[in-house]
Amino acid sequence: MRTVFRSLDSVWQLYRLEIRSALRERTIIVNSIVMPVLLYPFMLWAAFTGVMFVQGQTEGFVSRVAVVGAGERERQVVKLLELDERFELRPQPTEVAAAAEQLRDGTLDALVEFLPAGESGRALEANFAVRVTANNSKERSKEAGERISRVLTRFRDDWLRRDAEARGVTPAQWQIFTLETRNVATSKQMGQFILGLMLPIFFVIMVAVGCFYPAVDATAGERERNTWETTMTMAVPRGQVVLAKYLYVASFGCLAGVLNLVAMTLSMGMMLAPLLAKSGEQIEFHVPPAALPVMVLGAVLLAMFVAAGMMIFASFARTFKDGQSMITPFYMLILLPVMFLQVPGIEFTLPLAFIPIVNVTMMVREAITGTFHWLQIALTLVVGVGLITVCLALATFILRFEDVMIGSYGGSFNTFFKERVLKRGRRAEAEVSS
Repeated sequence: MRTVFRSLDSVWQLYRLEIRSALRERTIIVNSIVMPVLLYPFMLWAAFTGVMFVQGQTEGFVSRVAVVGAGERERQVVKLLELDERFELRPQPTEVAAAAEQLRDGTLDALVEFLPAGESGRALEANFAVRVTANNSKERSKEAGERISRVLTRFRDDWLRRDAEARGVTPAQWQIFTLETRNVATSKQMGQFILGLMLPIFFVIMVAVGCFYPAVDATAGERERNTWETTMTMAVPRGQVVLAKYLYVASFGCLAGVLNLVAMTLSMGMMLAPLLAKSGEQIEFHVPPAALPVMVLGAVLLAMFVAAGMMIFASFARTFKDGQSMITPFYMLILLPVMFLQVPGIEFTLPLAFIPIVNVTMMVREAITGTFHWLQIALTLVVGVGLITVCLALATFILRFEDVMIGSYGGSFNTFFKERVLKRGRRAEAEVSS
C-alpha cells in the first residue's frame, strides 16, 4: 500500500510540474482557455450581427421596378406600387429583352408583366395574370421580387373577398376553415432544444483543440526543447512520467470543453436577443442542473480518449511542427461523425452508444434537453473506459521502445504498427507452428 501511495505522489508531483510548465506557454493558454471562452461565442455574435445588418440593409433599400402591359384594369396594382415607398417605378422598357438585360447587370431589380388571364381565370370578370421576373443571384433583386409578390397577394385576397361579398358570400363562408398553430413547448424547453443542437459540435471541437497543443507540447515539444532526456532521468519509473503527461493533456482538454459549454450557455441569450426580439419570442437559455454531472462526465471521457489518441500519434514526432502534422488526421477523424448528428430527429439509441465520440456527443445533447437514457449513458461509460484503457495500453507498449522514447525512430505510427506489431505477430505465429 505504501508503494501505491508513493507512486501516486510521484505522479501528482510530475503532473503539477507539467501544469506549471504549460501555464507558461502562451499557445497552450490561448488554445485551451482563451479560445473556449471567447472564440465561438464571438463567432456566433459576429454571425448573428452580420445577419441582422444584412436584413437591415435589405429592408432599407428602394426596389427599382419596371412595369409592362398595364392597362386600365391593372391600374390599381400599379397605383399600389407607386404609393409604396419601397418601390421606385422606372419608365416602361421598349422590349422585355432589354429589361431582362437590365436585371442581369443590376440596373433594374424586378420586372412586372401584365398578361391576359388563362382559360381557368376568365371566369372572374376583368381578371388578368401577372408575371414577376427577378434575378435571384442578386439579393436586392430577389427581395424586390418577394416584395412585389406580397403586394400582389394582398391585392388578390382583397379582390376575391369583395367579389365574394357581391355574390352574397360572407367572409366566414369564403374562408371555409381557419388555421391556427400552437407551440406547447415552454420558453425554457425551446432554449434547451436550441442549445442541444448547437453546443455538442462546439463541445467536441473545443475538447479536441484543448488536447491538441498540450499533446504535441508534452511529446514533440519536449524533444524540440531538448528537455525530454532530462525528464527521463528523474528517479521515477517511465510509466509514471507518461501517466502524468497524459493526465495533464486530458485535464486541459476537459477544461476547454467545460469552459466552452459555460461560455456558450451564458452568452447564447445575449447573442440571439435581437433576432428573438424581432420575432416576438421569449426563450430562456439555461442547462438543467441534473445535466451538469452528465456533461462533466462527457467532458472527462472525451478528453481522456482524445488525449490518449493524440499522444500516441505525437509520440513519433521529433518537432512541434511534425507533431501537428501527425495529429491533424486524428483530429479530423474525431470531428467527422459529429457533423452528421446535427439533425434534430436523431435519437440516442443503443447502437449509437457503442460508437466512440458519437455516444458522448449524443449523451451531452440529450442531457441538455433534459432527457436521460440511463442505459445508453452506462454503455457510453463502459465503452469510453474500455477505449481509454486500450489507448493507454497501446501508448505504454509504444514507449517501451527506446528509439521511440528518445525520438530517434524515424517512422510514423503506421510504419511502427507494420514493422513492430504485425511482424512480431507473424513471427510469433511462425514459432508456434514450427
